[in-house]
Amino acid sequence: MSERKFRYVGTRPIRHDGIDKVTGRATFGADFKLPGMLWGRVLRSPHAHARILSIDTSKAAALPGVKAVVVGADLPEMPPGGETDMHDLTRNILAREKVLYDGHAIAAVAATTRSIADAALELIDVRYELLDPVLDLDRAIAPDAPILHSELRCEGSDPKPQGPTNVAQRVEIVRGDAAATFAQCDVVVEREFTTPTVHQGYIEPFACVARSTEDDQTLVWCCTQGPFMIRAMCARLLGLEVSKIKVIPSEIGGGFGGKTTLYLEPLAIWLSRKSGRPVKMVMSRPEVFRATGPASATRTRVKIGATRDGKIQAATATLEYEAGAFKGSPVVAGAMSMFTMYDIPHAKIEGYDILTNKPKVAAYRAPGAPMSTFASESAIDEIAAKLGMDPIDFRLKNAVREGSTALYGQRFKSIGLIECLESLKKHPHYAAPLAQGQGRGIACGFWFNGNQQSSASVHLNEDGTATVISGCPDIGGSRASLALMAAEELGIPSERIRPIVADTETVGYNDGTGGSRVTFATGTAVIEASRDIVKQLRTRAAALWSCDVEKVGWEDGRALPLEAGEGRVPMTVAQLARRMARTGGPIVGRATWMARGNGPSFAAHLADVEVDRETGCVKVVRYTTSQDAGKAIHPSYVEGQLQGGAVQGIGWALNEAYHYDAKGTLQNPGFLDYRMPVASDLPMIDTIVVEVPNPHHPYGVRGVGETSIVPPLAAVANAMHAATGIRFTDLPMSPPVVLEALEKRGARG
Repeated sequence: MSERKFRYVGTRPIRHDGIDKVTGRATFGADFKLPGMLWGRVLRSPHAHARILSIDTSKAAALPGVKAVVVGADLPEMPPGGETDMHDLTRNILAREKVLYDGHAIAAVAATTRSIADAALELIDVRYELLDPVLDLDRAIAPDAPILHSELRCEGSDPKPQGPTNVAQRVEIVRGDAAATFAQCDVVVEREFTTPTVHQGYIEPFACVARSTEDDQTLVWCCTQGPFMIRAMCARLLGLEVSKIKVIPSEIGGGFGGKTTLYLEPLAIWLSRKSGRPVKMVMSRPEVFRATGPASATRTRVKIGATRDGKIQAATATLEYEAGAFKGSPVVAGAMSMFTMYDIPHAKIEGYDILTNKPKVAAYRAPGAPMSTFASESAIDEIAAKLGMDPIDFRLKNAVREGSTALYGQRFKSIGLIECLESLKKHPHYAAPLAQGQGRGIACGFWFNGNQQSSASVHLNEDGTATVISGCPDIGGSRASLALMAAEELGIPSERIRPIVADTETVGYNDGTGGSRVTFATGTAVIEASRDIVKQLRTRAAALWSCDVEKVGWEDGRALPLEAGEGRVPMTVAQLARRMARTGGPIVGRATWMARGNGPSFAAHLADVEVDRETGCVKVVRYTTSQDAGKAIHPSYVEGQLQGGAVQGIGWALNEAYHYDAKGTLQNPGFLDYRMPVASDLPMIDTIVVEVPNPHHPYGVRGVGETSIVPPLAAVANAMHAATGIRFTDLPMSPPVVLEALEKRGARG
């Protein structure tokens, strides 16, 4: 791809929604109200695993002010199977035969006030038969394990087990003969690693308002990463045409993949249908932790072998991922991504999707990759040390590059892993001296990045300003990036473009905001729609100049006559826009895009930690990220994504974890006890934005939101090894864990 000179792309304008957000005027999920609105609340199970014997809602329904009650049996029965298993989804929304985790929804009520709704929940009588909970991987796969779903059989296992199991799926990736090749290796490292259940930690809880009318028209206002996903799933659940449901996405206070599914919306719709009034539902923070999808707890066994010249020859791994109460962990993505940074001739990866009595997991920023990469990059670091090689040099010697083929089959075009590693090695951070008690670690990471379906329209206004309309909620500044791309094509400043996130009736279909796909895929649709505008403007100029459209050029927001003639002078967008009415009417550009390629992304991170040997407290004192963005449309927001992913990964490495008691009750369902890092815990995260253009995007864009969370777990763990001489294989490396390890090693002094 030849290097293009950009006028607006790569600049840093103030984001279009910034003023509303910093002044509090932006409307989020819980801000919406409708006349006559009821309040919806959910009764949740106090048990992790129990059979439901009966549910009596009669007293709740009779309470003055209660207008509707719904239980699992009220929702339509859905068949199992499909890309989104609606059978499982309905039972996650409301339990039926059994409750399967602490916080599992059992019933919902709608009342005239929140206090009445809460009082009604107390009146619902549920009788249970308590069952033994399955709270970890060992218990889940034990021969005498309690079975969560009696009908479940393991997919991908040959032969398929005859009886019920908690193992939902087995996957395998194989290249060459790893087992035989280990005998030819001079250095082999084999270890087991674990990571805990962690939550995305978005600041805004789930919230929605639903209104259903007598003619089956339904309005849903909600905080979501995918309004069209909400529309499609609710339509299937209710047996409605999608045209009967309008979803309006609110501003969203974080999602990180966790808001790519639904919990409240079907309940609010059903309560509205029963009551005939709008219903509003907002989760509390404990409900978010207990009943929405966290990331999987995992166990990974990894073995890597290399020859003394520093070449990796073989690698194997066994990945066990908790799915929670229903199948669907990201074990496949974890298996596909863990060794992808390196050219390994012989490899075998097995992955298992395993059920436990915890909330069904949801996506969390590069879902599956941070956990498996924690294992592989820790082992990579150990091999480099055994060979006496610089950890960056060892990675450079084995790094994939253009023409390499990933273990999962993709042949890479231009990619920037080598550039990321080289930029870190040249950075002042890598050569900076370390103080006593400090250590430095490096790790690499990979993410596929999404493509999927997008559409966009661009409306030219009569004064030469424009409106960009897309259907992708803005989580990380995508309004600004879409506006900048439209500005580049139209040749007008991005401040004269108004980017809008529209509802499902106003814009064509868009897949959700996730997988780092919006700037790449929806951005391509915006570019094409803007080019459609330019084509129409050239046609209008040709009509004014009485010439063929081929005689009209376009540069820097102006139509240019390519041949001299009377009255033929360059015309700006604004000048042409003022003549729309007499040259053919309104100008609207439209485009749809089904992205066939993606922009695989690589990153390398450098972490310095300091360990307090008296308390076990670990502090990250310096951190640098380097990531290939392809092309940074708005560099500030790219840097923010890199910093944000690093911070979340640091929290995952050092403190974050769900803690359950022996009965399966979550002990830390709030930010006071679920320890996320805050600004005072962290240094300023330095960023290096590498730009190796992605050939699948007109400007070379790669997604940046996912890859940044993949390396930190391993980078911090490798730094901990450098600081303490201890290889930490179980996360989090919290003060009690570190202190115990130091005491065992006799290294506190």
